[in-house]
Amino acid sequence: MNRTLAIVLVLLVSIAGAAAGFRLYHWTHQSDATATGDGVPTLRGQQRPDFKLADLDGKMRDVAEWNGKVVLLNFWATWCPPCRHEIPAFIQLQKTYGAKGLQIVGVALDQPNLVEEYRDTMSMNYPVLVGEMQAVAVSKQYGNSYGMIPYTVFIDRKGHIAHIQRGEISTAQATAIIKSLL
Repeated sequence: MNRTLAIVLVLLVSIAGAAAGFRLYHWTHQSDATATGDGVPTLRGQQRPDFKLADLDGKMRDVAEWNGKVVLLNFWATWCPPCRHEIPAFIQLQKTYGAKGLQIVGVALDQPNLVEEYRDTMSMNYPVLVGEMQAVAVSKQYGNSYGMIPYTVFIDRKGHIAHIQRGEISTAQATAIIKSLL
């Protein structure tokens, strides 16, 4: 292969990689699930799907248990650094806005023993549900067709999906959304 052809191939591969990275970045930082080119149907304004998952004590919890509250539903795992980064903020948000009607619910896509150890270490002050593959299925019901985590869904007091955040959410973003729903 001559030098010019090699340079052209390197440039083409570099451009393709940059384009793929650009698309991945924008997909992971897109807020609401929309009916854009990513194939994810719009869920904003729709009634939240019903589900039941076990908590860390093995008790089945129904999402309807939190009807009438603003729910921040966070799909996460112990092995996910951005997920672990969000949790201290969620603990503080639950402390600050819980009495005003906020209920944070963690849905761990992980092994219960690892989740329980992490919950205890972090002193998580909100319910944590587990279900491994069942939790993945619930995540998909909420528009997470690619199984990305963290994945956060904000549900208003009437049970409608108000906002979906793919990837890590900042404390400022979460606070603004919560305040608008309370």
